[in-house]
Amino acid sequence: MRIYEELFIVKPDATEEEIDALIEQMKAVIAADGGTVDKVDKWGKRKLAYRVDKHKEGHYVLFQFTCEAAAVKEFERRLRVADSVIKFLTVRIDLTLKRLDKRKKQRDKRAARKATAAPAVSPSLPSVAQQMLGEPLPEKES
Repeated sequence: MRIYEELFIVKPDATEEEIDALIEQMKAVIAADGGTVDKVDKWGKRKLAYRVDKHKEGHYVLFQFTCEAAAVKEFERRLRVADSVIKFLTVRIDLTLKRLDKRKKQRDKRAARKATAAPAVSPSLPSVAQQMLGEPLPEKES
């Protein structure tokens, strides 16, 4: 099982009911192949970076799901044949999440090492501030 993100853009003239029906259909495709839908975000109507099929804007929908590769192929096939979808993009994110988790653990380990190895300040030596201000040096005891 792998984790994927799917972002697709629906035509701007599509109603909320049509978008919700498409989302439910896509959830059913993932569930039918034994996957789980982790998150669905409707970003709303946004301006496109460039014109796509004579459209300047569209409704953005982001899916995050966990499934096998066969389910992703079916998901993309359904998006390809849907008339209301003008663009889509699938990204496998489980490798990225693993890499970020590993990097976070390394940072935490490094921070813990630095916290335990903090140098002790010697009271017999004057601080830089004392030297710059011309304060008298502490006398050494013999």
